[in-house]
Amino acid sequence: MSHDRVVDVLVIGAGPAGLALATRLASAGAGHVEVLEREQDAGGVPRHCHHGGFGGPVRPWLTGPAYARRAAQAATAAGATVRTGVSATGWAGPLTLETTSPAGLERITARAVVLATGARERPRSARLVPGSRPAGVLTTGELQQSVHLYGQDIGRRAVVVGAEPVSRHAVRTLRRAGAEVVATVTEHPRGAAVPGVPLLTATTVVELRGRGRLSGVAVRHADGRTGVLACDTVVFTGDWIPDHELARRAGITMDPGTRGPAVDASFRTSVPGVFAVGNALHGVERAATAAAEGAAAAVPVLTRLSGAPWPEVGPPLLVRAPLLWVAPNRLTDLVGRPLLLRSGELLTAPVLTAAQDGRLLWRRRFPVRVNPSRSLRLAPGWTDRVDRSGGPVVLGASDRPGRSDRPR
Repeated sequence: MSHDRVVDVLVIGAGPAGLALATRLASAGAGHVEVLEREQDAGGVPRHCHHGGFGGPVRPWLTGPAYARRAAQAATAAGATVRTGVSATGWAGPLTLETTSPAGLERITARAVVLATGARERPRSARLVPGSRPAGVLTTGELQQSVHLYGQDIGRRAVVVGAEPVSRHAVRTLRRAGAEVVATVTEHPRGAAVPGVPLLTATTVVELRGRGRLSGVAVRHADGRTGVLACDTVVFTGDWIPDHELARRAGITMDPGTRGPAVDASFRTSVPGVFAVGNALHGVERAATAAAEGAAAAVPVLTRLSGAPWPEVGPPLLVRAPLLWVAPNRLTDLVGRPLLLRSGELLTAPVLTAAQDGRLLWRRRFPVRVNPSRSLRLAPGWTDRVDRSGGPVVLGASDRPGRSDRPR
């Protein structure tokens, strides 16, 4: 038999975004603020990241686990309730979540619900890499948990698939565990090299080999050359996707680029009273970025609690290839914070444009290199030219003026 309870704000996910939001809301007197986390410890992905850099320029030595503990302690000190080992399994109403935990089943109704469910790496099966199913095939998260939480043996020769910031952390973790990293592999023409590790660019893993334990990965270069890298461990890094199951079950409109809930600049979804923040919106960004989004969402959540009406959904904000996604991606109101924009390929000093119904709203050349592993921040001033009753607004980018692709 389930137990029914009522809270003011229910936050699903105790990662950097959810904890920062809960801290800000509880400090502002938002009432009963409750955070649910399905894992046994709060803190999200940083719990498994034992490298420094989580304290920014002030505390560059701060590791992920220390950052996670501080964030959880700040939320509880502010007066929020953080419950771990509790899974939100579905919806019993627009603002009512069904949950399960060792204590049993519950239905929790809130005046505002915030999805801070984070992102996950797509496993080998989702990347459609053929071959056998041997042991020794991991994602970065699985690698970090195996080494740092369980002290497991992860092999002696490893290949890392991906050449981005998280890939460097995977290399560091493998070396700490005593494995030799024989290569990093990326399908992109450029990648972030790690000293002492060969970098194979424009190269794709086409098959996993081995019975029982991985014995090697077959690769193919863009020019047609093929080969096999002998290894007993392969780590697939990056390729993050928002953990969006709850959002889909609620019938929330999803953005085709981010593959997460579509939101406006105030983190409002298409369902009145439901917000979404952090990496649940766009795949992985730094913990500091996710936490900043969580903190920024406090004001619109408080506005909701004050009884303000839920506005009509504005036009969607779409992107054209080679851009992958933009967030926020609905233009309900004027964007008051920078837009995060991600490209699918390396761009050098690109020209960015925004257009609506055949009308150019904005055009600017950025004298910077846009890397697929980093988001570009766009100032939002041009959004005041958007016709709120018009069609989609489309962002494009090219190193060659005049290039055109289909919207994504």
